[in-house]
Amino acid sequence: MTPRCSREELESFRDQVVPDLLPAPGDDRAVRLLFVGINPGLWTAATQTHFAHPVNRFYPALERSGVSGRRIDPAAGMDDGDREHLLGRGIGITNLVARATARADELTAQELRAGAERLRATVRRVRPAVVAIAGITAYRGAFGVRGATPGRQPEGIEGAQLWVVPNPSGLNAHETVESLARAYAEPARAAGLL
Repeated sequence: MTPRCSREELESFRDQVVPDLLPAPGDDRAVRLLFVGINPGLWTAATQTHFAHPVNRFYPALERSGVSGRRIDPAAGMDDGDREHLLGRGIGITNLVARATARADELTAQELRAGAERLRATVRRVRPAVVAIAGITAYRGAFGVRGATPGRQPEGIEGAQLWVVPNPSGLNAHETVESLARAYAEPARAAGLL
C-alpha cells in the first residue's frame, strides 16, 4: 500500500477487520497499556496497521511522549519489528468496533455498545494495567456515560485503570501532536511505561 492509494481502492477495504495488536496465545508478555481506537479506518484496513492513515497523529504523539521509545511510520504498514517493539514495551492496541469504515460516525449506537462488551472481554483476557480509549464521544456512547470528561475515569474497567484520551485522527483538528503526547503520557505513566 502506498500513500497514492485511490479512493476506489480504499473503499474495497470497507467492513474488513484489523487484528488486535496483542501477544499471541501462549506468549507470556504482559500488556501494561492497552490503547483502544474507535474502529479501523479504511487506510488501517488496507495496511493492517492500527492508526495508519498518513495524517493520523497517534505514532508521532507516542514518539514525542516517549511512550513508543522509537519512531514508527505505519502509513505503508507496520513491519514485524515495529509490532514486536510495541509488544515488548507492554503496549497493545484494539478497537471498540472491529469493522473498517471511512469515518467513525458511520457506526451505530448499537455497534458502540456491543464494542464496550467486546472490550470488557478483551480486558478480562489480556489483563492490562491501564486501558486508554481514544475518543470521548465514542466512550460516552459505548459505555453510556454521558457526562464523562477526558482523563482517568473513576469506574475503571475489569480491574484495570480506565483513561479516555483524545482521538488522534486528523479530523480532530483542535488537537496537536504536542497535546496528544501530553495526554498519552498520563496513562503511560500510570502503566509504568514512563
